[in-house]
Amino acid sequence: MTDSKRAQSRTMQIIRLGLPILIGQLGLIIVGFADTGMVGNYSTEALASASFVNNLFNVCVFACVGFTYGLTPLIGSLFGCNRKEAIGEMLRNGLLANTLFALGICALMTAVYFNLHRLGQPQELLPLIRPYFLIYLAGLLPVAIFNVFAQWAYAIKRTRMPMWIILASNVLNIFGNWLLIYGNWGCPELGLTGAGISTLIARVFCPIAIIMVLMTRSDYAIYRRGLLQSSFNRRTLNHISRTSWPVAMQMTFESGSFTAAAVMAGWLGAVSLAAFQVVVITGTLGFCVYYSVAAAVSVLVSNAAGTGDAREMRRYAFAGYRILLALAATASCLFIFQGPGIIHLFTQDPEVQALALSLILPLVIYQFGDATQITFANALRGTSNVMPMLWIAFVSYVLIGLPATYLMGFTFGMGTFGIILSFSVSLFIAAALFLHFFLRTTRN
Repeated sequence: MTDSKRAQSRTMQIIRLGLPILIGQLGLIIVGFADTGMVGNYSTEALASASFVNNLFNVCVFACVGFTYGLTPLIGSLFGCNRKEAIGEMLRNGLLANTLFALGICALMTAVYFNLHRLGQPQELLPLIRPYFLIYLAGLLPVAIFNVFAQWAYAIKRTRMPMWIILASNVLNIFGNWLLIYGNWGCPELGLTGAGISTLIARVFCPIAIIMVLMTRSDYAIYRRGLLQSSFNRRTLNHISRTSWPVAMQMTFESGSFTAAAVMAGWLGAVSLAAFQVVVITGTLGFCVYYSVAAAVSVLVSNAAGTGDAREMRRYAFAGYRILLALAATASCLFIFQGPGIIHLFTQDPEVQALALSLILPLVIYQFGDATQITFANALRGTSNVMPMLWIAFVSYVLIGLPATYLMGFTFGMGTFGIILSFSVSLFIAAALFLHFFLRTTRN
């Protein structure tokens, strides 16, 4: 096979693995759009409250999901070596580790709940924020459990199964929104609280569905047997922790910088917070698309790592990066030319629309930094050399990103525009560092 055909083969492998993940991510985007649109058209106060809680919990969700990502290179490496009998044991121990991690996050957020009044948000929003916060809190553990099984499915190259479950939960979520936000079909009109209840039901559905598939499908018998018959052991738990903690902290620092930015946007008032939410949910269109390809890159890099082929690991990473650059360009064009139409879906408030429209430029600027850092963060994750991810994220998003957000938003007087623009600073720095350490790790 020629080099050109091999390159095409790698690209097609990434697309075949990434496409079901992409479809699932697009489903999540649709739900995010529907949630924001339905809540935003209900009231600006509900949209601002949802923005605050969603961005606050993004740190927790990304931390929990990031902790599950530590399983991908471990299971992917076992799968690449055809050690399927050991995957069930890894899954069992991973389920315990991630449940404990998620419960710890829940305890921290319970403490935050009792201090919401200290976070400087508009006082008139607190009656809406509090019940929505508690409902969102209840959904953290189901998110963690589902993603443990989803990472198992991705690592064994069964990406379609989680896709169908995510899509079904999305339909359930949107239908629940329609019933409970506006009070259709005789249901109570609950506004933002109704949106929270609908999301919680959808999140509980996902782990139930994926566990049922694992327990009933005959082709998963070897994994099911390992899950049920193996035991918890400290060595495997320690192995999982070593690969999971750095990824979880990396995603915590990254999402935490966005959450801190949302809090700062709230200091500028409800209109600023609502516009920030509209732009951030629009930006997830790019992020989720990039993630789907990068997740496939991580799986293929981990499979190559299982055979010790460093050159092939690089080839998969850069094949994925070429795809992601094209996707970043496409997303940027969509934001530029369809931005007003997208914003109009979320809110009818002319002040929020005008401010959100002015934020399209900084949104576009950070797309390529986001695509690059996602690619090589996931490629580095696939190598299992995840420890550098921890300090890269801390330096990029905490030591540099947070001061940049405050300086550009307040010291330089750029307001919400400066807050969004500051994302480019941290993302491009993180991208350069992830690339450097991936190349360093795969040098030999």
